[in-house]
Amino acid sequence: MDAIQQAVPVTFRYPVHFTEGVFSPANPLLRSVLAHDGERLPADAIVIVDAGVVAAHPDLLDAIARYADAHADALRLAGPTVVLPGGEAVKDDPAHVDTVHRAIHAAALCRHSYVVAVGGGAVIDVVGYAAATAHRGVRLVRVPTTVLSQDDSAVGVKNGVNAFGIKNYFGTFAAPFAVINDARFLATLADRDWRGGVSEAVKAALIRDAGFFDTIERLAPRLMARDADAMRQVVRRSAELHLAHIAQGGDPFELGSSRPLDFGHWSAHKLEQLTAHRVRHGEAVAIGIALDSTYSYLTGALSASDWRRIVDLLLALGLELHVPELDQHLDDPGHVESVLRGLADFREHLGGRLTILLLHGIGRPFDVHEIDAETMIRSIGVLRQIDAARSSRAADGLLAGARGTT
Repeated sequence: MDAIQQAVPVTFRYPVHFTEGVFSPANPLLRSVLAHDGERLPADAIVIVDAGVVAAHPDLLDAIARYADAHADALRLAGPTVVLPGGEAVKDDPAHVDTVHRAIHAAALCRHSYVVAVGGGAVIDVVGYAAATAHRGVRLVRVPTTVLSQDDSAVGVKNGVNAFGIKNYFGTFAAPFAVINDARFLATLADRDWRGGVSEAVKAALIRDAGFFDTIERLAPRLMARDADAMRQVVRRSAELHLAHIAQGGDPFELGSSRPLDFGHWSAHKLEQLTAHRVRHGEAVAIGIALDSTYSYLTGALSASDWRRIVDLLLALGLELHVPELDQHLDDPGHVESVLRGLADFREHLGGRLTILLLHGIGRPFDVHEIDAETMIRSIGVLRQIDAARSSRAADGLLAGARGTT
């Protein structure tokens, strides 16, 4: 027996910029990103835009063209701007990936050219997957336009599309060339998208930074009032925590079974599927956080006070804790329409043994490899009643009753 052991150290570097008015000709940021090394100028690029962003910003397509004209020495639009439908459903149809592949091919882009993706997390996922698989990787510049994509999904190294009823069944690990967070795009978000995106910041705080959880609690009234400065604080710190985990967590490409950044996601992904995306990702993550926090409490791992703070914060942010689909087929965990089936889907997606993150306290996560179905069902029941009551006094009584039956 003989073998050559190969080791390939690889370092990825990419900036996450914060700005306003990225497509204003007076803003040099995009120009500097595309012309970073002074070579191959003007840089060839195509732009893919979320239809929802175009609807909210009717001048956007003209603004992109004007920006390219104003900086023609540094960048060239090598093809027409492509508009894709927004929302999670765009990840269900492989035709949209094909559209981006065809646009890259028609523009004759090479691996030193750029695809600029402007939109929410779903469109950025589709475009990122297409860019990563064309020529084994065309440079991707992400311009996320939602709270959720700016504070979480667009700053990471993953791209994915859905298949076989499973979220992100196809995907790649491919670091973006750059990320540009433009705060102006957040001003036109619907209230539910403004609120829902904060759930990923709550998640990051719960698993990495108790002080940040305190900050979100303090800022909650301002966030509900759509205070732009408060949201900028939350987005930036959440992005920092996500980037820190990717760089320092020891498993940036998720070769192991533990995925701390997916706290609350096993049920969230399943709920998105069960509701046909009526429940959006951030909203589903809020429910998933509440569910796993409640399970942590009912099993004695999490204190009553910390459990109460988590639930109160989610309620203060205007997030729902329960939807009817949580109650489907709980007597049959393997049923395709049971949220409990999400545990098996999550294990399959991870590979290896099931690993679920729970909480010993705010900022104090730990892994478990088994979930007691009966306790999880009781956790769902607690959330059902709290969401119906929607008052701290009623929820406190339910909490005491839930623990009394542990």
